[in-house]
Amino acid sequence: MQSRRMFLKQAGFTTASMLIAERILADPYLPLTTLPPVTDHVRIRGVVRSRGRGVPSVAVTDGRSVVRTKADGTFDIKSTSLQEFVSISLPSGYSISKSATGTALFYQPVTPGPNGEMTALFDIAQLAVPDTRHAFFQLADPQTLDDADVSRFRRETVPDVYMMARQLDGQPMFGVACGDILYDRLEYFPDYEKAVKEMGMAFFQVIGNHDVDIAARTDEASAITFRKTFGPTYYSFNRGEIHYVVLDDVFWYGGYMGYFDQMQLDWLKADLSVIEKGRTVVVFTHIPPYNEQHLRIGAKSPSNSLVVTNRELLYRILEPYKSYVLTGHMHESEYLRDGGVEIHVNGAVCGAWWTTNICHDGTPNGYSVYEVNGSELKWRYKSVGKPIDHQMTIHPKGSNPDHPDEIFANIWGVDKRWEVTWYEDGVKKGSMERRLGNDPEAVKLFTGSDLPHRHKWIEPIPADHFFYARPGTEAKEIMVEAKDGSGRIYTGRMKMGSR
Repeated sequence: MQSRRMFLKQAGFTTASMLIAERILADPYLPLTTLPPVTDHVRIRGVVRSRGRGVPSVAVTDGRSVVRTKADGTFDIKSTSLQEFVSISLPSGYSISKSATGTALFYQPVTPGPNGEMTALFDIAQLAVPDTRHAFFQLADPQTLDDADVSRFRRETVPDVYMMARQLDGQPMFGVACGDILYDRLEYFPDYEKAVKEMGMAFFQVIGNHDVDIAARTDEASAITFRKTFGPTYYSFNRGEIHYVVLDDVFWYGGYMGYFDQMQLDWLKADLSVIEKGRTVVVFTHIPPYNEQHLRIGAKSPSNSLVVTNRELLYRILEPYKSYVLTGHMHESEYLRDGGVEIHVNGAVCGAWWTTNICHDGTPNGYSVYEVNGSELKWRYKSVGKPIDHQMTIHPKGSNPDHPDEIFANIWGVDKRWEVTWYEDGVKKGSMERRLGNDPEAVKLFTGSDLPHRHKWIEPIPADHFFYARPGTEAKEIMVEAKDGSGRIYTGRMKMGSR
């Protein structure tokens, strides 16, 4: 049965996949009509229990249907031979089970017997402390290409995450690798798993465009290695008052675009159907539903590989909730709202593809730390090798040739709620002016056909998280003060005449 299912998923769809991609580009919101594959019926019976007692009202899914466990913890799903996994949406108050490698374990492969039936047992353990307060770490784009990249990831990022986690000790926490875990070299997944184990918390995985089998010519076949290693590409879980969802928005056809297929959208509707309206829902994807890079570089519209082409369908489903979509993919920092959803485009663990210590907008190599209390989220970007309050770099006069008399600060974690003011020799001067620009260090490291030496295609990217001020000619010291949306204050100082 398993061999037949894998054969059906892999065989015969190359031409169809190319045609589907063309139709998506023509009209991302037009439902796709395809011939249904031959399937067998599969019945999955099971139980979710803790300490030998059934746990009621737990969501169980095969990626298509969603059912809830009964009062005694039992469930019954009528599935098909095309569904590879049965998984639970872990309820609040229970610990996240881990595989031997440290990745989150919330699923089982669908392996029916000759009668087309199988039994699934999920044992979950209650947490020792409430998870109303909890934390999570979002690692976007580790994107290791070779042994040198893996070495840097494990030598720099892993101990940094471990030490940051120790500062938050005493509350439940988890990690999310938000796509592009690797750089096409899927044989390095075991090295990523070793890194996860060293960080000491359960990690969930999001599939990125560089985590697919690049020789595949269908979306279904492209995630075979990822699914074999980490399980489903879309699923949900709960911590405290927050409902978390991981989605797969990479549609692969030999190339890729941002797109949600109908089965996943239908599953999401079913998954959210019992989540109370008004609750906080946090969604993890790799490709941002939307970002404004195209506006910053002067393009009329975004590339289909940099946004989700049918994002409005996601927005419609999330409309009843207070929703966040946390992403990576762009190797830069951007925080914005679109379609009623708050979108966080997080800077990359690998920065500009491990060429140096910054992304191509000047954001340092790093990751995001989210602290949750009840339904409220607070977040900060954590620069690897720097203290958590390192939230800006300040550049002296002359750093921007177009504004030679002004200093400016790159504040990569900023959103519209931040307040940025400046002081000259201890005297408050007022708000700084936010403008579009390039980070001077990124310009120096990435500009030109021969730079950077390793990946010569990298170029500095304009960003809108730069803040300008014009000091007096006699100024001796400038201080920049930035207050984030949670009221936390960060400062940076620069002696005038220094570079």
